[in-house]
Amino acid sequence: MVGDPTVPEHSTPPPGWEADVVAADGGTVHLRPITPEDAEGIVGLMERSSDQTRYYRFFGPMKKLSDKDLYRFTHVDHVARVAFVVLLGDELIGVGRYDRYPGTDDAEVAFLIEDAHQRRGLGSVLLEHLAAAARERGITRFVAEVLSQNSGMVRVFLDAGYEARRSYEDGVVHLTFPIAPTEQALAVTYEREQRSESRSIGRLLTPGSIAVVGASNDATKIGHAVLRHLLDNGFAGPIYPVNPAVRHVAGVPAHATIEDIPDDVDLAVLAVPADEVPGVVEACRRKHVKALVVISGGFGETGPEGRAAERRFVAAARASGMRVVGPNCLGLVNTDPAVQMNASLAPQVPGRGRMGFFAQSGALGVMLLERARNRGIGLSSFVSAGNRADVSGNDLLQYWATDPATEVVLLHLESFGNPRKFARLARRVGRTKPVVAVKSGRHVGMTAGLAGTSVTVPEQSVAALFASAGVIRVETLAELFDVGTLLAHQPLPAGDRVAVVGNSTAVGVLVADAVLEQGLELAHDRPVDIGTQAGPEEFRAALHAALDDESVDAVVAVFLPPLVRDTQPYGRVLREVSAQATKPLVANFLSTDGIPDDLVVRGEDGMPQRGSVPSFSTPERAVIALARMSEYARWRRRPVGTVPELEGVDEAAAREVVVGALADGGGRDLTDEEVIALLGAYGVPLLGTRRVTDADSAVAAAEDIGYPVVLKSTAPWLRHRTDLGGVRLDLRDADDVATAFEAIPSGDPVIVQEMAAPGVTTVVEVVDDPSFGALVSFGVGGVATDLLGDRAFRTLPLTDTDAAEMVREPRAWPLLDGWRGSEPVDVAALEELLLRIARLADDLPEVLALSLEPVIVGPANPWHGGRSLVVAGASVRVGPPTARVDPGPRRMFGPPG
Repeated sequence: MVGDPTVPEHSTPPPGWEADVVAADGGTVHLRPITPEDAEGIVGLMERSSDQTRYYRFFGPMKKLSDKDLYRFTHVDHVARVAFVVLLGDELIGVGRYDRYPGTDDAEVAFLIEDAHQRRGLGSVLLEHLAAAARERGITRFVAEVLSQNSGMVRVFLDAGYEARRSYEDGVVHLTFPIAPTEQALAVTYEREQRSESRSIGRLLTPGSIAVVGASNDATKIGHAVLRHLLDNGFAGPIYPVNPAVRHVAGVPAHATIEDIPDDVDLAVLAVPADEVPGVVEACRRKHVKALVVISGGFGETGPEGRAAERRFVAAARASGMRVVGPNCLGLVNTDPAVQMNASLAPQVPGRGRMGFFAQSGALGVMLLERARNRGIGLSSFVSAGNRADVSGNDLLQYWATDPATEVVLLHLESFGNPRKFARLARRVGRTKPVVAVKSGRHVGMTAGLAGTSVTVPEQSVAALFASAGVIRVETLAELFDVGTLLAHQPLPAGDRVAVVGNSTAVGVLVADAVLEQGLELAHDRPVDIGTQAGPEEFRAALHAALDDESVDAVVAVFLPPLVRDTQPYGRVLREVSAQATKPLVANFLSTDGIPDDLVVRGEDGMPQRGSVPSFSTPERAVIALARMSEYARWRRRPVGTVPELEGVDEAAAREVVVGALADGGGRDLTDEEVIALLGAYGVPLLGTRRVTDADSAVAAAEDIGYPVVLKSTAPWLRHRTDLGGVRLDLRDADDVATAFEAIPSGDPVIVQEMAAPGVTTVVEVVDDPSFGALVSFGVGGVATDLLGDRAFRTLPLTDTDAAEMVREPRAWPLLDGWRGSEPVDVAALEELLLRIARLADDLPEVLALSLEPVIVGPANPWHGGRSLVVAGASVRVGPPTARVDPGPRRMFGPPG
């Protein structure tokens, strides 16, 4: 269809329309708006396409495009006529476009994908990006004409999650569907994203063949170490050293370049100087290598020039179909017997186990693997991401979500790539597999050289992110392994009641103290002490009695070996009892960390099985690990929650306020009138308010509002400060108002406001974090709670479960729940207010800061028929959004910069 002639032909597409994308088979492609220079690529695409593919696209035996059609194909206005091309390297392998019907909000959409790249999900990717672009241009519906025998393209439209209407005429299927991002369409996008990104990581972790570029006979070189470790670990496939200077490396025939290898190469490990990496990446592109691990340093960790070089080679790799781990990384490990890959700098790696382990730091990774190995902790796979220029923790979450060999996920994080995506993935993975994370930089932010990014994420943001996603946060690396080992081998508890069984009263009391300090409950008044002389069968009976007790959810076993006594029978008892138990059993046994051989339940393959009993060197560590496990079990039991529909929301009116405030292009604080209009559009209950500058105006405003009223200074240092005279309450006539006005310090304007019914003062805020998007906070008002930072935080979107938890999370919660005989406040009204403010922040990313203070909440049934909750003060700042909150079409996260 011909576009609207009133639209300029050569308008510039937004830069956000260009993206790297993971295809359905795990390979990568580059997508961007079409340009006139793509004419040659379109000609090549037509020549390589089969007669059937061209017939399906053009409804006729078209061999080539005419010059007129080629010009029209490649010259679009990026408004009414939009086209995207898909590139693999320098080759154009697909194109999708829409053409708007003049004078309507409808557009016709069509695709052409090269035969060799069909069934890679590229049509679905193009549809997502075209629909996102069309929504930006005010288009609401797509129309597609598809030949009935072209069932694959029909499925692309029908399976996208949109509500498509179909009709048939003369062998053509006519499809019409709205392109608004529905929940179903978003779910389809996320499912496809998970499958494709999981497959892309599978390419890295399960290669059939590996080339080590930079392999060396010099034992001091990293290329020697990587090759040696691959050989020593018994990698199941062929290994190809690449070194132009020698004929053999470590006894294996070498090749001068990767292109000289006669067979296919799935994975290339690069251990060459930084300035040689781009050339090697180009050679890997020509060789059709599927994935890269770049051990080499000298990139983003060195500064701006290094980051620019990093972005260039990663972009080249992605455009050529390759995922990249690194640079500046430790490497990869896969313990699957069918793979047996140690493509890392770690000389010894842990045995096979149930935990997937991701670490950002390359230098720290060697120590982490060594510590895991020394403690007998088994791993399914390990990835060190280094500078995280491409593959990140989010990608590994996608892979481990469906990896049957991984039951627990361990993360060592220094920084976040895409925190909103991390929260979404971790929340989904955590419903079936625990995610345990230790985050560096809680008190000292990571620098660009250390973390590969200059973004410093506030601690409260990280805490809110982990809390909402169900991530088990630990404080130390030792605790990371403690909790991971426990989760990998013991069942989740049904509650918080803990029994203590052992042969030492002193240690039993230490355990009991730790149980209470960690917020757990003691199932019994005192620990069960069988005495130092008790035999193995007495130990067994005591353990069985505790585990069979319906009032017990978990058991901590304490065993101090008596002098000159064989401990193996006691270990065997622990192992045998645990193997049959349905409740978690942890031990303080022989002062060891990990799982001693006596406590291991082994399968036919010799791998430790569920029922193995983790042991801890101190009773406190055992209880801390159990407490983190119990906290996670509570999160698993909690309702998932929903984002409820809210009555009385007028998003269009609110957006009009924001757009008007940003008309000059900059950010600013909203006026009182604008704040009232914005909050009113979301049904926020506001007190009647006027701003005045003299006593006469104050009296007039008070009489208009109705007595009693309150006067408040607008001076920042006096707002909400009754103790400094900035707030005057319960003014009942004109004399009271005039006198109070004159008594308020400073010469700033004064707010006249209706007097709220008595209640508890609370505070609701929204703060926009540059990397997380909006954070919602809640707390009880007052100087003391401000000083103590007694606030609850959550990331968006906010569910009804999140809102309920936020209200009850602050330590000052008892003030809302009937403290010292007072009547409990209307908690439901507080929860609804949080949901309305969260919806506002989610709908309007231009709202950079919002503060409701004070929010006065009283009993659910006010005594004089008034409202149980009112907002007595509000301020809002708007500006250009600092974080994209719309999930948008699928795209890969770019290198940090």
